[in-house]
Amino acid sequence: MKKTLILLLIVLPAFIAGCAVTVGNQTVGIQSGRFFFTDGTLRTNYHAPFEAVWTACVQALRNMGAKEIMEERKISKGTISGTIAEDKVDIFIEYAEYNVITVGVRVGISGNNAMSQQIHDRIKENLLKR
Repeated sequence: MKKTLILLLIVLPAFIAGCAVTVGNQTVGIQSGRFFFTDGTLRTNYHAPFEAVWTACVQALRNMGAKEIMEERKISKGTISGTIAEDKVDIFIEYAEYNVITVGVRVGISGNNAMSQQIHDRIKENLLKR
């Protein structure tokens, strides 16, 4: 019990401050309250229809010069993959609730937070154009 309390006192401020914490082989962090970074994937929710988010994600990859874009789509989730500057990019899209879609972006093998953020910025721009 005492060890758990100490761990919580150490980890909780890190989450509140927007830091990343590594436990074993997993990294978890919160950035600016909207984004969640875990195991190399930067996730956030978009308040838009699934189809609009899907199209914005594909367009984001195209805008960034992605090659070999592949789409694997099911009813409420799917993956869009491509290559940008020799880095593999995976975008995971999943229906969370009505007009709330969770999008996760992973760049490279271990994840690139800065590049993932740039892709999320492009997705947001594309959604605002609609």
